[in-house]
Amino acid sequence: MNIDLHANATTTPKTRHYIQASNQSVTLLADELGVSEDTIRRWKRRDGVADGCHTPHRLQTTLTPHQEAVVVALRKTLLLPLDDLLAVTREFIHCEVSRSGLDRCLRRHGVSNLKALMPHEEGARKPVKPFKDYAPGFVHVDVKYLPQMPDEDHRQYLFAAIDRATRWVYVELLKDKSATTASGFLKRLIDQAPFTITQVLTDNGKEFTDRFCAAGERQPTGAHAFDQVCADHRIEHRLTKPRSPQTNGMVERFNGRIADILRTHRFDSAASLQATLKRFVYLYNHHIPQKNLHHKTPLQTLQQWYAQQPQLFKKIPRNHPGHDN
Repeated sequence: MNIDLHANATTTPKTRHYIQASNQSVTLLADELGVSEDTIRRWKRRDGVADGCHTPHRLQTTLTPHQEAVVVALRKTLLLPLDDLLAVTREFIHCEVSRSGLDRCLRRHGVSNLKALMPHEEGARKPVKPFKDYAPGFVHVDVKYLPQMPDEDHRQYLFAAIDRATRWVYVELLKDKSATTASGFLKRLIDQAPFTITQVLTDNGKEFTDRFCAAGERQPTGAHAFDQVCADHRIEHRLTKPRSPQTNGMVERFNGRIADILRTHRFDSAASLQATLKRFVYLYNHHIPQKNLHHKTPLQTLQQWYAQQPQLFKKIPRNHPGHDN
């Protein structure tokens, strides 16, 4: 019969049974069996003769039980990969948590398998066609409605731009989504981007194009304010196909992250909302590694591109907010 004993065990199940049944003193048993008195006392206290679990009764964890509950809830709600969840946890919950410790926490609570947490869709999913590879400068732009804050008399709009090659993001909260506002956003985007923008992809909203009119679809006239800014800076303005929002899916996915923040946070003012979104964008650009970037952050990817092709850039990508002239 195979007996599973600890590698450092000094007694066998037969010896342990003998200790428990004996009426001799601890000292005499220890001398007789050639073991320590602590060993005799330990087995006299136990009911069985099998080795116990050697896992510590109190785990030396960095996160408190309440913090672990928040982490598990974030995992289930936002479906963040481990590295993204680690960056968010360090930024908002506990700055000293380790990657291995966070992984053990997820395993203890049964949420380590991200695929198992994702909702199952009926029918087979169509394969997603990957984006064509581009150098920095191909930017996706979109606008998103924001909820009205208690101190506002009307809602604001989030204009977001994301670079296809580096996933670098730039956002602004603006009062409306008119053509004038969209063209102003593009001008500031051109000024703030560390690289030279060569192409912009938008949907067919009236703030971006005059492709649709009362008579139906037509070729853009080029007189739209957004198109004029593109022409002034020699930027090619591309439009998604009608009723094909997945073409602009990259910025849509980023907007999905913003929507998760809006669902999980409570804001009492427009300033609070703006500060939170600004902080998230900084975290996104500087601290969240992405699988599509080979587990690098957008900033690290920008710096890698700059080292290889500096002619694509107007500014040196640096690891701090503000202007990088």
